[in-house]
Amino acid sequence: MPLHLPAALHAALWQHARTHPHHEVVGALGGLLRGETWCVHTLYPLPNIAPDPAREYLADPTYLLRALKAMRAEGLDLVGLYHSHPRGPDHPSRTDTRLAAYDVPYLIADLSGGRLRAYLLPEAHEVALHVTDGPE
Repeated sequence: MPLHLPAALHAALWQHARTHPHHEVVGALGGLLRGETWCVHTLYPLPNIAPDPAREYLADPTYLLRALKAMRAEGLDLVGLYHSHPRGPDHPSRTDTRLAAYDVPYLIADLSGGRLRAYLLPEAHEVALHVTDGPE
């Protein structure tokens, strides 16, 4: 199942990641599941409250709940979560896999390599990521 990410949200995700180049950032993606495709419509940057944000992320639950409520109010669902790896790699770490809690793609922005990839966790199956010209 592919994930479609509009170019403007792709740019916003990278901007969020680059704003904190030495710490992992985290955010949620709201959108719709259309047939066999996740279609992203909005991006919600979230505070990272992990004890060691240089090496891990933990979304602030209060802000995550607010994002989920905002999605519901807009008729959207959670279709993805993202976080950055400041020093790579572009694939899930053991911690990412162990802490995965949602059945949606997890996007990883590898700042050192400039790659953005998506995975279903905890199995670490790669999801095809398509950057689109606009909303789907």
